[in-house]
Amino acid sequence: MCHACFPPRDEDFPMTQSKIPFAPIAILVLALLSAVAPLSTDMYLAAFPLIASDLGTDASGVQMTLTSFLFGLALGQLLFGPLSDRTGRRRPLLAGTALAAVACILSVFAPDIHTLIVLRFLQGLGGAAGVVLARAIIADRTENATAAAKLFQIMMMIGGLAPVLAPMAGTGVVSLSGDWRTVFVVLSLLSLLSLTGVYRYIGESLPAEQRAADGVRAQMAAFGNVISNRRYLGYILTIGMTFVVLFGYISASPFVIQGVLGLSPQAFALVFGTNAAGIIIVSASTAKLLDRFKPRQLAAAGLSVLLCGSLLVLLAVLNGASAMFLLPALFITVSSVGLVMGNSSALALAQTPHARGTASALMGATQFSLGAVASPLVGLAGKHSALPMAVVMVTAAILAITAFSTLARAAEAVPDAGALT
Repeated sequence: MCHACFPPRDEDFPMTQSKIPFAPIAILVLALLSAVAPLSTDMYLAAFPLIASDLGTDASGVQMTLTSFLFGLALGQLLFGPLSDRTGRRRPLLAGTALAAVACILSVFAPDIHTLIVLRFLQGLGGAAGVVLARAIIADRTENATAAAKLFQIMMMIGGLAPVLAPMAGTGVVSLSGDWRTVFVVLSLLSLLSLTGVYRYIGESLPAEQRAADGVRAQMAAFGNVISNRRYLGYILTIGMTFVVLFGYISASPFVIQGVLGLSPQAFALVFGTNAAGIIIVSASTAKLLDRFKPRQLAAAGLSVLLCGSLLVLLAVLNGASAMFLLPALFITVSSVGLVMGNSSALALAQTPHARGTASALMGATQFSLGAVASPLVGLAGKHSALPMAVVMVTAAILAITAFSTLARAAEAVPDAGALT
């Protein structure tokens, strides 16, 4: 039987098979699932005016379609992660990916803004399965954090193309078709591609004997055990605060680069794409560096660069925020994220070998929750000041290093973690 075409059922999966190497196509599928957020948000931003006009709503109504998607994405991670610890990864992943695909297809035919808001929520809810379970599946099927970190870096490299290509692709689709619904046709095709990839290439990674007990009390106990692990808590706070640095830049960059520095929209797109490419390049390099250095060493180096870059951003802003100094400082800061996120994610999941779905869910929820705080903070001084962005970035970088150097080292590692950190 062709296992690539018909993935084994739970009972066909021996315990030792959870550690078999990933096929390249499986990595591509998991990377596509992880890229659901930037693909589903950035691709349709250019269509906002057309949506408002066609559905008879205002800018705030259209903005609610984005808000509902992100809310569904956060809630879905808390749902699918713990569920997968009890039932296995494959069934929740198929169900969530199918829900996202159906919701996306129905969005093409949405008759009004209220329907579109609901469908976007369902798309985020289902898409969260891919985001949270891709991490859990990698942790299930790798022997240690070094091996997991290599795959996380490869996924970041592939997934990092999404925020670079999605806005350009969305703008191109809208320009050629003149219809916002065409964007959702493209997203529907990507959703169906993801569903097909999951069905054909992603088998069950969590053997039945390693699954958590059913029941509300057992699930609450699993949450408690994960949260009480201080090393895990330190790593997810490191990830969350690093994401605050990144999201603070993303939220403020249109205003800072165009409003403060006075660059054109085309120049902004070039700067944004260059910084995103920096993450991809660093992620690719990190995957090679893991042959010589441990994940914790690379994460520590990344955090050091993150703080130095953030301080350079602050100094550039305090000295007039000229493009000559501010843009290189932003590139250094943003690129360093490629060293921190993948390695810290692997280290965090290594602390919770018996509840990786729950741990991955809490990681994602923390990341998006803390990142969401950055958006209003960076705009406190209005559209023509870069100071709030710089202060948020420096503060978050300091907090990331504090969590990494204190909580992440405060307790003993899991029994097999000697090779992990």
